[in-house]
Order: sequence, then C-alpha cells, then structure tokens
Amino acid sequence: MSVVARVQRASKVVAPMASKALGVSSARSFTGTAPSQNKVTVVGAAGGIGQPMSLLMKLGGKIDHLSLFDIVNTPGVAADISHCNSKGKVTGHKGAEEMATALDGADVVVIPAGVPRKPGMTRDDLFNTNASIVKGIAEQCAKSCPKACFLIISNPVNSTVPIFADVLKANGVYNPQKLMGVTTLDVCRAKTFVAENQGMDVDKVDVTVIGGHAGTTIMPLLSQVEGAKFSEEDIKALTHRIQFGGDEVVQAKDGAGSATLSMAHAGAYFADKVLDGLNGVKGVKECTFVDCDLTDAPFFASPCTLGKDGVSKVHGFSGLSAFELALVEENVPALVKMAQKGSDFVKNN
Repeated sequence: MSVVARVQRASKVVAPMASKALGVSSARSFTGTAPSQNKVTVVGAAGGIGQPMSLLMKLGGKIDHLSLFDIVNTPGVAADISHCNSKGKVTGHKGAEEMATALDGADVVVIPAGVPRKPGMTRDDLFNTNASIVKGIAEQCAKSCPKACFLIISNPVNSTVPIFADVLKANGVYNPQKLMGVTTLDVCRAKTFVAENQGMDVDKVDVTVIGGHAGTTIMPLLSQVEGAKFSEEDIKALTHRIQFGGDEVVQAKDGAGSATLSMAHAGAYFADKVLDGLNGVKGVKECTFVDCDLTDAPFFASPCTLGKDGVSKVHGFSGLSAFELALVEENVPALVKMAQKGSDFVKNN
C-alpha cells in the first residue's frame, strides 16, 4: 500500500494500538488497575536534562518514590532534590551495580541518558554511542521492571525506541502500550512559535505534531490550529523552525550545550500525563511516538489516549493539507529506515 493510501486510510479511522506483540484483537480497549503507590525511575538523572527534569517531577507532587540513576553524581542530585517540600521520597543510585535497585518495581521509567548533541552534529551522529547505552538500559529494564511504562528521550528517538522494543521482544516482555518516544518538546515548540506568530495566548494554543522526532520527520499539522490564519510563507517558516528548533538552541549556546531545559520541561510534563493516565484520570491525550499501523513506518507519533495501562488508543489523523500530506509521503520512508537501523543494531550487537 502506498504512503498516501495509508495516510488516507488513517484519516478515515481511529487507529487502535498495535497488537502484534500481544496476539489479541486490534479493535480492543485496555483496562487495568492503577497502583496505590507509584515509583518513577529517571535513568540519566545527573545529566543536563535529567537534573532539571527530576526536580520538576519532584515538584509535581504525584510521585511516591522518585528513583534517580546515573553513572556518577546521582546521590548528590537526589539529596539536593529531596530537600524540596513536595510529596515523595527521593533515592539516588550510581554505577552499573546499582542500576537494578534503581529500576526494581518501577511503574514508569523516563530515559534521558546518553550523549548530548554538539554543534554540527545531527541526531544520527549520536547513534552509535546512544544506541549502546539504550540497549543496555533496556536489557536491565526487561529484568527489573518489565511491566513499567518506558518513556524514551535518548536521541535519536526514531531509532532508540525500536532498539528498546527489540530488546524487550528478545526478553519476551514487550508490551507496545507501554513504550513511548517522548516527542512532547516538538509540541511545546509548535505551541510557542504559533502563539508568537499569531499573537495568541500560548496556554490556549493546541498543535498536533505527528511523525518522528528528528528534522523533517517532525510534522506539525498547522492547518488544524483553531483560529489561526497562516500565509504559505508562515506555514513553511514555522514548520522548518519547529523541525529544527533544537539546532536553534545548540547554536545559541555556542557549543556549550543543547536543548536541555526545554526538554526537561517536556519530559516532566509528559511523565506527569502518563501518571495521570495510570491513576485513572480520563481523557488524557498527548502526542507520542509509538508502535502503530498508521503508516508503513513501524513507529509513528500521533495523538494517543493515555490510560491505566499506558497507551490505550492511537488516534488517526485527518484533514491534512496538501503540504502536510507531502511531508508525510516524503518522511515515512526515512522513519522506516531509522527504525530498521535500530533493529539492525540490536541484531548485530
């Protein structure tokens, strides 16, 4: 089936969560029981994203046990954050020998671990190092917390999510409902840039962003922003800025870092929404990169309902403009290749 045909199909129906790993009917809804206590583990908690994200998650007041893991410095980060007067205990764990303890029994695992981008680097340049890191984390998660929701921030997300999936599959514990690539920063940028362009209240702007989490695979559906009036030039310029917003930050920091603070906000926000779903809050809907059959790509970001067992429904997208349809047609093959690159890494390592 052609890419356009698949998109047209997705535009007509609400697509269910992929079910091939669980061997059950695809036309189902998910139910479950939320735990009375929750444990959230951050892997990469001492890094540029991990520290501010862990702080924001502690201040959110929804986490009973915030478990922080990294190779070094985590006990100090945990001690610092634990002094904040908000709900939940904080523990710090460092070194490979403490990773199992950090992960044991976690309900949600948020993973910003990896090497950050530097000037001139693409997300693909990060692949070899971060692929090895993510593979190792997935192997331990499969043993220590196989039923957790896994939220992947480590770049390149278009490849690291498939890596994580294949490791879980190899260990017989893969559940597509519970593996999510965090694309929330793309949505945050889209809302911010659209509000600036249109003179809107950013708190009232809603922008759906589909596709992936790298360059042109990031596809904001600007034609669907309620109340907005864009020129063709606006659409092209805004789309490019949303797609390459990370480069804007890398260049502005002049080699001293990447988009760590905005990513920390986005990661904490998305984790908060996942917790809401797990705790039975109804109507939680966010864009995230998941295993689905919306296109030929095995993983694709689109609006998803978050429930008591993770992703309860993957929603189709409809009413795409000609510009947006062209973006999808051009970028689905790239998403397929990026996913295959991740799978090949697992096979060969």
